Amino acid sequence: MIVGVPRENFPGERRVALVPAVLPSLAKAGMEVVVEAGAGAEAGYTDAEYAAKGAKVLPERSEVFRVSDIVVQVLGHGSNDRTGKADLPLFHQNQVLIAFLRPLGSVETIQDIASRGVTAFSVELMPRTTRAQSMDALSSMATISGYKAVIIAADTLPKIFPMLTTAAGTITPARVLILGCGVAGLQAIATARRLGAVVSAYDLRPAVKEQVQSLGARFVELAIEAKDAQDARGYATQQDEAFYRRQRELLGKVIAENDVVITAAVVPGKKSPVLVTKEMAEGMAPGSVLVDLAAERGGNCELTRPGEKIVHNGVTFIGWFNLASTVPYHASQMYAKNVTTFLLLLVKEGKLQLNTKDEIIRDTLLTHGGEIVNARLREIFSLPPLTPKEGA
Repeated sequence: MIVGVPRENFPGERRVALVPAVLPSLAKAGMEVVVEAGAGAEAGYTDAEYAAKGAKVLPERSEVFRVSDIVVQVLGHGSNDRTGKADLPLFHQNQVLIAFLRPLGSVETIQDIASRGVTAFSVELMPRTTRAQSMDALSSMATISGYKAVIIAADTLPKIFPMLTTAAGTITPARVLILGCGVAGLQAIATARRLGAVVSAYDLRPAVKEQVQSLGARFVELAIEAKDAQDARGYATQQDEAFYRRQRELLGKVIAENDVVITAAVVPGKKSPVLVTKEMAEGMAPGSVLVDLAAERGGNCELTRPGEKIVHNGVTFIGWFNLASTVPYHASQMYAKNVTTFLLLLVKEGKLQLNTKDEIIRDTLLTHGGEIVNARLREIFSLPPLTPKEGA
């Protein structure tokens, strides 16, 4: 099995799908690795490092696709809505693709991949189970994003985070509020605490209260209860507008009391719920900062401009995307370890093991044999049930 690593071509993307350190594990399992020249350069991994670990460095992108049985990318077609489509002609029948593919975004992009006869695995669909934890790339990248959101906020805020006793007297600590306590939110809490801020957090799922408190933050409890707050995979579920309206009323005062607000409430496959209205945002003190980690899906704040940083009434609103790519060395390292563990599950004795009785393989398998085969996706996009082909 030859595993190909093309250079990421999404504008501004600095990560790479595999790093040199994981190559010996793949070689031991009977896999060879080919890398497009310069694929790891922006993340801090040189071609010489790949070659030293046994990879073959190829100068042409098309050659990487041509010789590879498996192509591993960070952002594949779907997640890469700018230049991802340019790779489609390079894929060939029965080739395997592993990448972020944004499967809940557009059925057309998934059909594009299926039409090439590619067996595609979407890392976003990795089940939230103990066994799959070491392959959960979505959580790995959310960890980086939660960390970086706090660093960006601290750099932007005209105050320092920790309490300091100085020659000029005592400086009180900054107050930070995290809205949405998934992986990114929990890492934001931990990072803000490490920097010395007083941190509070809110999530519609009461189950995360203990996790928030274990990190040293105060859990904000509102006089409102969500219906079926999380799904079977542990993700927050979308609520009706009446719930969000009442939630906003109760959160307004809490938001106004904080110097930094980081919003990280994302419902998979849905538009991000609005947690901070324009009126609530305008209640924040001048100099305050709001970092919206849900900006790519519309944003949790009405004033967020996706991809931009703006100042309104003296408050800074940051809606930048793809924060994991701004820490490319460790983001690539984490992603590569997740993908390597998945590859070691998929490939045994140099052969692809498409065992759909395995929950991990079944849930992440997106396309095969020219069809979208993922049952969850077929239901979401109202596609008719697949009929078994004769002899298959």
